[in-house]
Amino acid sequence: GFSTNLLLSKTPGHILAQTNSKIEIFCELKTEHAGVYWYRWSQERQNFQFLVFSKPFGKAIYGANISQDKFTVPGASSHTSYSLHINNLHASDNGTYYCSISQSSQLLLGSGTQLVDVLPLPLNTTQAPLSKKPMRCVTKSRAADKKGACSPLVWVPLATTVLVLLLSLVPTAHRLHRLRRRLWLRVHRQ
Repeated sequence: GFSTNLLLSKTPGHILAQTNSKIEIFCELKTEHAGVYWYRWSQERQNFQFLVFSKPFGKAIYGANISQDKFTVPGASSHTSYSLHINNLHASDNGTYYCSISQSSQLLLGSGTQLVDVLPLPLNTTQAPLSKKPMRCVTKSRAADKKGACSPLVWVPLATTVLVLLLSLVPTAHRLHRLRRRLWLRVHRQ
C-alpha cells in the first residue's frame, strides 16, 4: 500500500510554469536509499502513474509509455538527494508529483509537489507608439465607466493567486471526503 511519511521531503509544494518551459522537483531523504520512485497523480484523468525509478548509479528505469525526453533524472550526488526534471511542459503535465521509496514492503510517499498550471505562452504583439495622452481600458459594459485597473498585469497575478488558493483546498476536501466515507462505512458495519 501507499503511505505518506516524514522520511521524505519535497520542494517546492506548488509550481506555476509556462508552456515549453522546464521545471525541477527535489526529493530529500532523511536516510540513505538505493533509489527513488517518481509518480504523478492526475486529477483530470483520476490515475496514479509511475514515471521513473531514479538511482545514484546506473540507468534510470522508466514506466510504460513515459518519454525519456520529457522526464529526466540527473545522476544523484548522494543516496539522500534526488531530483526530477520535467521538460517541454504542456497542460497535460498538470498534476501532483510524488517521490517515494520502498521500505518494509511499503511504498512511502513524499508530501507531493503540485504542478498547478502550465500557462500558455504570451501572444506576440506589436507595441503601439507611445502617446502623451493617457489611455483607458475600454470594454462594452457599464463597468468601464467606473475607475479600475483592467490591465492583465493586475488581473493575471490575482487570478493565478486565487487559482492556487482554490487548488490548495483540493487535498483538504479530499481528506474530508475520505474521513466522511470511513465514518459512513464504520456506522453501517455496526
